[in-house]
Amino acid sequence: MFVFGDSLTDNGNNNDLTSLAKANYLPYGIDFAGGPTGRFSNGYTMVDAIAELLGLPLLPSNNEASNADSDAGALQGVNYASAAAGILDNTGQNFVGRIPFNQQIKNFQTTLNQIKGKLGAGKLASSLGRSIFYVGMGSNDYLNNYLMPNYNTRNEYNGDQYSTLLVQHYTKQLTSLYNLGARRFVIAGVGSMACIPNMRARNPTNMCSPDVDELIAPFNSKVKGMVDSLNANLPRAKLIYIDNFEMISEVLRSPFNYGFSVVDRGCCGIGRNRGVITCLPFLRPCPNRNTYIFWDAFHPTERVNVLLGKAAYSGGTDLAYPMNIQQLAAWQP
Repeated sequence: MFVFGDSLTDNGNNNDLTSLAKANYLPYGIDFAGGPTGRFSNGYTMVDAIAELLGLPLLPSNNEASNADSDAGALQGVNYASAAAGILDNTGQNFVGRIPFNQQIKNFQTTLNQIKGKLGAGKLASSLGRSIFYVGMGSNDYLNNYLMPNYNTRNEYNGDQYSTLLVQHYTKQLTSLYNLGARRFVIAGVGSMACIPNMRARNPTNMCSPDVDELIAPFNSKVKGMVDSLNANLPRAKLIYIDNFEMISEVLRSPFNYGFSVVDRGCCGIGRNRGVITCLPFLRPCPNRNTYIFWDAFHPTERVNVLLGKAAYSGGTDLAYPMNIQQLAAWQP
């Protein structure tokens, strides 16, 4: 499995960058076997849960894989995700260092050149054809671009134009991955952000901000349309769409059904809803992390990530369209 994304899936690619988007310190990783790694969670991310369900080891970050003495580390996949990254190169600039999707694709190309020597071109093509390419992009193109006051994006595009622009870029980027040999794609939609602690903290009455989700909805529906058209146009490829928006909304609608009792604040953070400033080094997190939906001002707890991973892996067509990851792994072109 090869992973491209942002802080929802980053597992340490920003650790050595000059960046404000890092999580390689406690209490991040407080429930992770290796301690803090750069994952923006108390434990697993969604792709850790998916890797485990696929019977894969947890993937190395590109940071680890490229520093490894042997290339064996890359042979079962690599994670290129970078916190604050987006579809657009200028997304996330407020955080300084980050690796945009275009650069993540270039980094994958570098990995391919390394593996090619080991496997040979023919074997490489067939193993890539059997690999899962997980791509989860777009959150930061809203949070850390369109919705940022110091960006001019909102004056240049209305919501509909902006979502169209993003999906045009996204289509080109995914086609580049196809041209490099990717065939099985998992495209994760952007999750609901109206109720993240940071949004609640901005609201005088601690309420959710539905206008944020109203911007994201057309993007997600265009991404789903893009999945259909790429399935029709890319020979021997299969793309699936994971409805993270619906999954997270379902947990927020009926938290008690899933064993959550704290929905309106982060487990680690500062200020209202523990969402004004995100989790800082050595801040004391909540003790009962399994009852919280949100770990910090922006990101879900491990328990939510594991639920999302299971839904993507074996969920019905309402959550994984037109099939789930388990079916995609078994799919015969």
